Amino acid sequence: MLMSFIYPLANLIAGVDEVGRGPLVGAVVTAAVMLDPARPIVGLADSKKLSEKRRLALFDEIKEKALCWSLGRAEPEEIDQLNILHATMLAMQRAVAGLSIAPDFVLIDGNRCPALPMPSQAVVKGDSLVAEISAASIIAKVTRDREMAELDLLFPQYGFAQHKGYPTALHMEKLALHGATPHHRRSFAPVRNALLDAEVLAAAR
Repeated sequence: MLMSFIYPLANLIAGVDEVGRGPLVGAVVTAAVMLDPARPIVGLADSKKLSEKRRLALFDEIKEKALCWSLGRAEPEEIDQLNILHATMLAMQRAVAGLSIAPDFVLIDGNRCPALPMPSQAVVKGDSLVAEISAASIIAKVTRDREMAELDLLFPQYGFAQHKGYPTALHMEKLALHGATPHHRRSFAPVRNALLDAEVLAAAR
C-alpha cells in the first residue's frame, strides 16, 4: 500500500519512473503516467513488490484508466555514449515529451530530475509513495520484461527471460561462454571484460 505523500499544488501531475539501469543488456525504459482522479486504480505499489500476475493486471488497468501515459527509452548505444545516468535522464525526458496532455508538474522517482519544460520534484522511494510513479514503474517494468522475453527468443542461450539482463551468476556464465550480443551495453565492465577475453582468445588462436 502507498504511504502518505504531500502532493504539490498542481492540477495535471505526471509520475515518471525507470526500469533497467542495472542490466547489462537492452534499453533503459522509462514511463510517464497521468492518472485520472475520477477513475482510481486500487492496489498501485512499487512494481518490484507486486507479483507478475498482479503487475500485468494493473498494467492493463493503468493503460485503460489513465488520462495519458507514454514510454521513453535510451538504447544500449546511447547508454554507452552518454553513461547510464545521462541516458536515463534522456529517456525520462522522452517519456514526458510523449504525453498527449502536457503536465503542469512532474514527480520523478529517485533523487534527481531531468531538465524539463515544467516544474518537477524528485521523490526518493517515489514508487512506494506516489500513485503516479507506481503506475509508471509498472508500465516501464512490464514493457521491459516483455522486451527481455523477445530477446530470449532471439538469443535462447543467454537466459534473458529468466534474469532480465541483470548481472546474475547465470548471465555472467553465459556471457563468458557465448560473448556479447549486439544488444549488450559495451561500456558496462562485465561486458567490456567479456569482449576483451574474446579478443585475447581470438588473438591466441
